[in-house]
Amino acid sequence: MSPDEIKSLRKHLGCTARELAETLGLDQKEVLAWEDGELFPTKRWVSAMRKLESTGPAAIKKKPRGKTKSATGVALLHDAALWALVRKLLAYPELFRQAVQLADKYDDPA
Repeated sequence: MSPDEIKSLRKHLGCTARELAETLGLDQKEVLAWEDGELFPTKRWVSAMRKLESTGPAAIKKKPRGKTKSATGVALLHDAALWALVRKLLAYPELFRQAVQLADKYDDPA
């Protein structure tokens, strides 16, 4: 598989070199070296890439891009930081008092 074919494959799959590498279980530098013609993939990796090509973009492991949204509402109940804060509020009366003062600045969503 030539460097141009690998670049074309990434375009077809709509993925970055990092995403292709992670899907294959490789380091990004390996895929970049293939694309630069410094190294060439073995038959094993060519077969794996052909399989990805036939599966299409859904075969690529993608990570969310940009800022992740903060959990709100019921989803926040699964956040360990919430429960650590609750424990601190219960253990430290001064912290509770300060939190109440801070919360006064916000409307009650209920």
